Amino acid sequence: MKKEKTAKLKIIPLGGLEQIGMNITAFEYEDSIIVVDCGLSFPEDDMYGIDLVIPDISYLRDNIEKVKGFFITHGHEDHIGAIPYVLREINVPIYATKLTNGIIEHKLREHNMLTKVKRKVVKHGQHINLGCFRVEFIKTNHSIQDAAALAIYSPAGIVVHTGDFKIDYTPVFGDAIDLQRFGEIGKKGVLALMCDSTNAERPGFTKSERTVGRTFEELFADHKNSRIIVATFASNVDRVQQVINTAHKHGRKVAVEGRSMVNIIGIASELGYIQIPDNTLIDIDEVKHYPDEQIALVTTGSQGEAMAALSRMASGIHKKITIKPNDTIVLSSNPIPGNEKAVSRIINELSMKGANVIFQDVHVSGHACQEEIKLIYSLLRPKYAVPIHGEYRHLIAQAKVAEELGIPKENIFLISTGDVLELSEESAGVTGKVHTGAIMVDGLGVGDVGNIVLRDRQHLAEDGIIIVVLTLEGGSGQVLAGPDIVSRGFVYVRGSESLMEEAKHLLDDKMQYCMDKRITDWGRIKTEIKDSLSDFVWKETKRRPMIMPIIMEV
Repeated sequence: MKKEKTAKLKIIPLGGLEQIGMNITAFEYEDSIIVVDCGLSFPEDDMYGIDLVIPDISYLRDNIEKVKGFFITHGHEDHIGAIPYVLREINVPIYATKLTNGIIEHKLREHNMLTKVKRKVVKHGQHINLGCFRVEFIKTNHSIQDAAALAIYSPAGIVVHTGDFKIDYTPVFGDAIDLQRFGEIGKKGVLALMCDSTNAERPGFTKSERTVGRTFEELFADHKNSRIIVATFASNVDRVQQVINTAHKHGRKVAVEGRSMVNIIGIASELGYIQIPDNTLIDIDEVKHYPDEQIALVTTGSQGEAMAALSRMASGIHKKITIKPNDTIVLSSNPIPGNEKAVSRIINELSMKGANVIFQDVHVSGHACQEEIKLIYSLLRPKYAVPIHGEYRHLIAQAKVAEELGIPKENIFLISTGDVLELSEESAGVTGKVHTGAIMVDGLGVGDVGNIVLRDRQHLAEDGIIIVVLTLEGGSGQVLAGPDIVSRGFVYVRGSESLMEEAKHLLDDKMQYCMDKRITDWGRIKTEIKDSLSDFVWKETKRRPMIMPIIMEV
């Protein structure tokens, strides 16, 4: 008699659904949990002063004795950025491919955690046994090398997690995606497929990275007499490789600028993922010794980020590179949703300096379009579909594709962060929710800025602050000095003397009222000041600044 399997596999996304970024998913079977990816996301516009946002992993903390390890699909920030923060609390081994591990190690070194965290480099095709799980790394293509899909073998069945992927039959470096392996796993029977949805709204196929190389070839031929500056994502090593190849062919030297770019290119060349011809790479300081037509610059900042190298060049505050008329600037990326304004500002600033800015057709996506998604579904023929990686509209688009391919509607799950999806051969469904959320990192503080502090910052940013200072006599509670009014970010005081005068009279009256009524409780006095001043200011200006009464006693 075969023992019936009663346990189900739980899939619990702790971040990354219905948003771009912060990807992290727990897989749980009985007493084992493995985690796939551990990413961060970047702050929204209303998160004043926040540097980055990491997932709340209290679920993992509460079940720490079950957690066996982290499996990382590829080396992008939205998949590895939270590792230094999360592994302080949950110190288990990390499994990743060579380049991904190289980038993670660099991160851990910056946080002084290199010796504390166990890391294992995994080759494509290798299997790792942890608890009830066996995890296989499958070669895929993406806009960073060494990306992998994961086949997760559990007693309940096989789940395939694609990571971020595209199908590139002619990659710049290394092999094409291992479609044969996907087919073999499909023959074994796949319980569920968790597939990248970022480009699920786009029909057709994503072009090969090599097509960008051909575009660069034409650009370099067309702009023989100007300096060429290419801005792209720091992690797109293949893109940088193609710029280097084209520049070398046209007799140009290449300088790399931007901290993240320099780091990743350093790691990639150390590990053999980028081939740089001798005497091609020069230091940024040496650029001034060469004529313009012999220089190609590769830089960060293609998303218009305020502190990245290209932005600093555009606004004229870069220490080493000044944009000149006749420079050719190539933005080799598409704006990430939400960055369109910043990118358009950069294009305008560069154009005002007389540069020639090229941003059409010099980029291909790293994510699969509809036909590639269909191919993966057809090879794996999963019982259940769980679209991941993307905003809600992208997940819906993939659900439609899955339905067209014959997966019944009730077997397609559009889950949210925190949902517990339980799967078995017999049934599947969302059975509960776990606590999830976003933890904000500001400087060295992790999580010390919560919603209340953010609300205050928003309040200060929108309406400013008024501080009311008064001194009371100890014992009698008589007003000795003040109330004095100081304001910041509310109104320009020199232009609003009469408003400030009136406010001061109002407060004098209010304090007189408190004296007459023998109110000596500070809390009550502060409330009276706040309420009366707030009403007055709203009536006069229709603004609601933050009001802070400060009382001193002598």
